[in-house]
Amino acid sequence: MDCERNATRRLLEKFRKDHPHLKVIVNEDALGSNAPHIEDLEQHNCHYILGVKEGDHKFLFEYVEQAVKEGSAVELAMADEEKENINHYFHIVYDVPLNKSNQDRRITFVEYWEENTKTGKIQRFSWITDLDITEDNVYLFMRGARARWKIENETFNTLKNQGYNFGHNYGLGKQHLTEVFVHLVMLAFLIDQIQQLCCPLFNAVWKKWKSKRSLWEKVRIHFHAFIIETMEDLYRSILDHRQVPLPL
Repeated sequence: MDCERNATRRLLEKFRKDHPHLKVIVNEDALGSNAPHIEDLEQHNCHYILGVKEGDHKFLFEYVEQAVKEGSAVELAMADEEKENINHYFHIVYDVPLNKSNQDRRITFVEYWEENTKTGKIQRFSWITDLDITEDNVYLFMRGARARWKIENETFNTLKNQGYNFGHNYGLGKQHLTEVFVHLVMLAFLIDQIQQLCCPLFNAVWKKWKSKRSLWEKVRIHFHAFIIETMEDLYRSILDHRQVPLPL
C-alpha cells in the first residue's frame, strides 16, 4: 500500500534526477522527523528543518532537558525589533541523538518561545536540523522554519477549503485521471494567483465578496446563466451588476 513516506522517497529521487546540483532545504512538520526519512534526505543531499513534538520524541526531549540543566545548551533571549510587546527565547543543543533506537544519528535541536507581554500568550516551537545554527543566525532560522505554515495555509489550505475542491479523492483515479485533476486544479490556482497579483478588477471583485469561495460561486452562477466572451465582462458583471453583452 502506498503512503506519504513512499511518495516522498519517490519525489526526492525524481527531484535529484531533475536538479542534481540544486541546493535545497526541506522544511517539514513533525511527520518527517524520523530516521528513515532523514536518511533519505541525506542520501539525496538535502538539508532539512523538521518539526518535533515532545509526545513523539520523549528520549530526545529528555536529553535536551538534561543538557539545559547541565548548562551545555546555548540559551538566548532577544526583544523583537519591530514589535515592542514580543520577546524571543531560544535553546540550541548540538550533537543530540535523534531517538533511543538511532543514537548514532546526531542532529541539532532548536527550541523557541515567542512571548507576547501584552496578552501573556506564549507560543512554543521545536525543530531538528542538520544546518549550522549559531546565536547569529538562529533568529533567521526560526523565521524560515515558521514560514512553512505559509505554504500550508496559503496553498494547501486554500486548495482544500476555498473552493478548489482539492482532496484525497484525487488519488483514487485510474491511469492518468489523478494527474489530470491535479494539474487542472494547480493551473486554475496559478491563473488566480496571477490575477490576484496583477489584476485590479479581480481584486475589486474579490474584495466585494470577501472570500474566494463566495467569488467562485458567483463565477459559477454567471457561467451557468450567461454566455460570456471575456473575463472582463464576467468580473464587471459580478462587480457592478451590469448586463452581460450577448455575442453577435
